[in-house]
Amino acid sequence: MGAKTKESAAPSLFQRADRSGLIVAGAVLAACTGLVMYGVVDTGNSGDNSPEHRTPTAAVTYEVTGQGAADITYQARDEAGKATVVKAATLPWRRTVDVPLGQDPIVSIVLTANGGQARCTLAIHGRHVQSATATGTFGRATCTGDLSTTPATAS
Repeated sequence: MGAKTKESAAPSLFQRADRSGLIVAGAVLAACTGLVMYGVVDTGNSGDNSPEHRTPTAAVTYEVTGQGAADITYQARDEAGKATVVKAATLPWRRTVDVPLGQDPIVSIVLTANGGQARCTLAIHGRHVQSATATGTFGRATCTGDLSTTPATAS
């Protein structure tokens, strides 16, 4: 009986190997988890030398000429595509804004109840792209352009 008690008290070679394998696997798992958590948690700015993600833009000039007033809607630097609206803007009116590449620049005018005549123009990088004329009471005109998703190269 004494021999059986001695054997059960001391772990066998296989039991020790299983435990050491579990310990090594646990240590590797803990190290991997630590690295993953470091990558997830470390999303803050690590200093001023990391570049800020910025969407490339193009300079677009919107101009509305004429007399009186008009409601003007135009695309500016909003990456979500939301337009900027200027109610009853006194003419002449002009804005140069940055528009994200891939968002087509657009300017729309609606004359007020007083009517009249107004002309919208659109220029990209200083180059005239389109113009249109609105006349009469609540007359409307729209000018659009095309901004490709690749920046233009200087020639």
